[in-house]
Amino acid sequence: MIPRYSRPEMVAIWSPETRFRIWFEIEAHACDALAELGVIPKEAAKTIWEKGGAAEFDVARIDEIERETKHDVIAFLTHLAEFVGPDARFIHQGMTSSDVLDTCLAVQLKRASDILIDDMDKLLAALKKRALEHKDTVTIGRSHGIHAEPTTFGVKLAQAYAEFKRCRARLVAARDEIATCAISGAVGTFANIEPYVEEHVAAKLGLTPEPVSTQVIPRDRHAMFFATLGVVASSIERLATEVRHLQRTEVLEAEEYFSPGQKGSSAMPHKRNPVLTENLTGLARMVRAFALPAMENVALWHERDISHSSVERMIGPDATITLDFALARLTGVIEKLVVYPENMEANLNKFRGLVHSQRVLLALTQAGVSREDAYRMVQRNAMKVWREGADFLEELLADEEVRKALSEEVIREKFDLGYHTKHVDTIFSRVFGQS
Repeated sequence: MIPRYSRPEMVAIWSPETRFRIWFEIEAHACDALAELGVIPKEAAKTIWEKGGAAEFDVARIDEIERETKHDVIAFLTHLAEFVGPDARFIHQGMTSSDVLDTCLAVQLKRASDILIDDMDKLLAALKKRALEHKDTVTIGRSHGIHAEPTTFGVKLAQAYAEFKRCRARLVAARDEIATCAISGAVGTFANIEPYVEEHVAAKLGLTPEPVSTQVIPRDRHAMFFATLGVVASSIERLATEVRHLQRTEVLEAEEYFSPGQKGSSAMPHKRNPVLTENLTGLARMVRAFALPAMENVALWHERDISHSSVERMIGPDATITLDFALARLTGVIEKLVVYPENMEANLNKFRGLVHSQRVLLALTQAGVSREDAYRMVQRNAMKVWREGADFLEELLADEEVRKALSEEVIREKFDLGYHTKHVDTIFSRVFGQS
């Protein structure tokens, strides 16, 4: 992943140094188990930990060996032997490359998940804070981008909170599903290594033994993991798109914080563009794009092939690094989001009462008017507001057919904004619990 969209903690998980250190730990833990079983000398297992644990693995040296061997795990084991010495012959007993590679990937994805879950917690905290701040800030709700009925800006943010809370639960489930260990040898039969070794390594690394590994961990697990990241990315885009629309000049109900010295355009000094949320929209597209190759990786040949390998070398780092960056960026957007309640009120009143049309419609039906006739009567007056800029309340009061069914008092009562927000407390208690 390019540095522009990367954060150090997540990048470190995918560095060659981290990968080789995990490979060593897998091998060394396996040696401990083999020593307990009497397969290799206990002194050899101790030496492997002492010398390998103190080693500074030389990435360039491993790459050099791989250029000759054309095999990454063998290159690593050869380099490890340079530190360990004669006892290195006991390393990798009964194991196959996938035991190391797949178990390492599980460790990396689990660690990445922990960071993503922490990112999610920070985003949820920011959304909750801003939702409570604007719980009663009335704004217009829109369907198809058109004014619908009043809501509050807090309810908008509460919806986002609820959505990301679901995303968090999915991330936790995805982390648990991906965190499996395979130390089962060629074609996964444990013919040359005891299942106890797998159980021991899994426990040491915080993983669960894979029930049937067939030499590789089944890739449906990975498909679900990356699909989950794609869903999280879609939720990021949903909220980012909302901010982008609200920042449009003719709307301007909320906007990204514009810092001192910031420039919006190389040509037009007046510009304040929603660059962060536009960036998030683009990053979300990338994270979603990684889900499809992960799903295509599920169909491997027989017990194992490596068609998945090149894919995962790319999507493992790129998907998690990108999503980590995106979640952190979205949290910053929400924390610093500039909200304009006065513009929300002005936009709400822009079409002079049209947003109350449903209440008038329902009142007419309750007064005995058929729904078809009631709709016709209300729409007739609403269209005058659209076409002529008329006042909806005044048009209704002047409509003889409407007045035959409804008194002036009843009509005016239907224009009470508070009616639309009377259940906001209920929504908030459902989302955030009783406060």
